[in-house]
Order: sequence, then C-alpha cells, then structure tokens
Amino acid sequence: MTGGAMKVDNVGKCYPTYGSEFTRIARWFGAPLRPKAEFWAVRGVSFEMAPGEAIAIIGQNGAGKSTLLKLITGTVRPTTGAIAINGRVSAILELGLGFNAEFTGRENVRHSGGLLGLSPAEIERLMPEIEAFAEIGVFFDQPLRVYSSGMQARLAFALATAIRPEVLIVDEVLSVGDSYFQHKSFARIREFKEQGSSILLVTHSMGDVRELCERVILLDCGAVVKDGAPDEVVDYYNAMIAEKENAKLTIEQRRDKNGWLSSEYGDRAVEMKSVSLHRALDGEEVAVARVGEALEVRMAAIIKEPVEQLVIGHRISDRTGHTVWGSNTFHTRQALKAPAVGSLVRSRLKFDCNLGPGSYAITFGLHRDDTHISQCYQRIENSVIFDVVNVGEPFFIGTANLGATFELAVER
Repeated sequence: MTGGAMKVDNVGKCYPTYGSEFTRIARWFGAPLRPKAEFWAVRGVSFEMAPGEAIAIIGQNGAGKSTLLKLITGTVRPTTGAIAINGRVSAILELGLGFNAEFTGRENVRHSGGLLGLSPAEIERLMPEIEAFAEIGVFFDQPLRVYSSGMQARLAFALATAIRPEVLIVDEVLSVGDSYFQHKSFARIREFKEQGSSILLVTHSMGDVRELCERVILLDCGAVVKDGAPDEVVDYYNAMIAEKENAKLTIEQRRDKNGWLSSEYGDRAVEMKSVSLHRALDGEEVAVARVGEALEVRMAAIIKEPVEQLVIGHRISDRTGHTVWGSNTFHTRQALKAPAVGSLVRSRLKFDCNLGPGSYAITFGLHRDDTHISQCYQRIENSVIFDVVNVGEPFFIGTANLGATFELAVER
C-alpha cells in the first residue's frame, strides 16, 4: 500500500455455530469438520481512503458497521481479506472500552494511554491538555463508575485525540454527549481533517455526514450497498428504509447539470402531477427569489388508488443538504381522510423568503402518516431548485435572514 491512508480489501467476518463443543475444539486443531451454521456479520467489503478524506459509514442497526470498525482497529480478526493502514490510528468505539471502572479518570488516561502506544512521559506531558479538554472538573480524580455516559465520552474523546492521528475512527459514542461537547468534538475533528488526518465516522446523524464527509458508504446485511457522494447515498438510504416498510416502492436517482441530486421513490398510490414555486404577489413562477419576498409552493396530485389518509409535506434545504425548514399537513392537523380515487388534490404552501443568498431545494412528499417511512406514496428529493438574492436588505451571511438590528451607544 502506497500513498493512501487505508485500504480495506475484500474483508469479511464470519461467526460459525457448531453442533457441539467437541466439534468446535476439533476445528481448532485442524479437523475438517463443517460448522452447523455460519453468520457473516461483514462480507466482501472493499474501499480505500485517501489522506485528509472523511468517510461516513451508515446503515441500520445490525448492518455490520460496528463489526467493520472493530476489524479495522484490530480488536477483531477478519475471516477473509486484509486491511492496511498508514500511520497512527486513534479510535473511539464503545463507551468505556479499555477503561477500568474502579480507576479514576486520571488513572484510566495513564492505563489506556499506554495501550494506545503513548509513553509514560508523553502521557504526563499531555495530561493537563486531556483534563482541560474533557472538562469534567473534580470527577477527573474520581472512579469511572460514578461517571455518566456523557462524561465517559468526554474522557474517551479527549484521550483519543490528545495527539493528532493519521486516521481517526469515531463510532456513535459522541451521540451520548451534550450539545456543547458535540460541537467542541466536531470542531477538533474538522481541525484534524484540515491538517491531513483521515476520518472514518459511524453515525446516524445525517447532518454530521453532510457537513463533515465527502463520501458515504452504505452497509446493509454486512455488505456495501452504495458508495458515493453524501447527498446521493443519504437519499438512497432514506428511500431504502421506506422500501423495507413497503415492498412496492421503487427508487430512482438522477443528478442535474448543476450537481443537484433528485431521488424519487414511492408506491404511486398518490402521484404528483405538478409542483412549482411562485411569487405570492402576482402568481408568477420563479426560479430566483428576493430575500423577504412572499412565496408559495403550488402542488397538484391525483389519487390513483384508495388510501386511508393523505399527508402533504415540504422540506427546504440548502446547497449542502442541511434542512432549513420542514413540516407537513399531519403536524398542521390538515391531513386528508380517505380522498376519493380519481380526485385531484391541490395545495399551496405560503412563506416569506427569510433565507440568505444562495441556492436552495424543496423536497416534496406524499405519505400516510407523520413521516414517509411507514407508507410513502411519492417522495421527490430536491424537486424544485431556486436561488435567493439580496437586493434590498443590508448585507448578511448565513441561510437565515433574522431581520436583526444593531443598537449603538457611545458614553463619555
């Protein structure tokens, strides 16, 4: 392996089940006995990661994400394939992994720091920084058994990132921390990435995925289902979850010339005929809106099959995929009960364009309940694309126009 930070080549992990302990032990000594059954937690996974690249591993519970990380970090040996890593690796996996509940935080840093390859002198040199970053106060010198899960996460992250690694691997452990420490942790991760560290992140937070990662790998049943750009893979993942709830769904994805990805799926029991963005003042269809301008999204859909209930929803997201706003008629208590087959349903979503300058997309959804997961009739990610320009407001940055004003006073 040359140049890359990591290479995972056809890696798999099989957990066999034997008919008896005798068979298991005989296998240890090379007896050609077949197991009763085999469970492949991970199978045939291959990918490479470049220096400074951030990759997210996503998938439902049981997809094989944590097993893959354990294979990469060496805590579990692969049944097939090989893994090569260039440079120092730091991993934050399960809470308390490698910690002793009876040791204090300081003692655990000394013990686990040694397991990470740090010398006693390095640990003592880094101790003040680790203590300061963890921000657990007097608990740093108290036994780990009195720590909350969030405090354990703070200590684990502070230790694992005390020295910038070439590869940083982070599992869901940060999700148990408070919002302040999550922001602090991701600021350090971004700093490491800018300095050339490669990041491998496992999370259920799609916002973190879109913000930090250039690439996403979707696992299902231990295998790679999709590997690509965050918007493409995350949208496919959302559609896949819905598809598992309803076998009639189909998933289609396409990217326009400006890079916006549109993912479409649903059973088409209700089907959109049109969706468009208009100025509320004169009804003119627009592709460019002004900051503060009154707008409305117009939609028309036809009921093709009997449905118990129809909920109409819209989500506005920015160019990076972050949700700016979203809601639906379930939450506004306007869900339609058993609309007649063949009828045409029209809706108008009215809002003031209090957005910052930039490019935005509207995702459109027709479903039965408060989300599209249980019964999705049709959902189109990024169905309408529009730009926002600022021609009448004071200059500002960001995705929201707060209408904020300054008050100044000079006293002598």
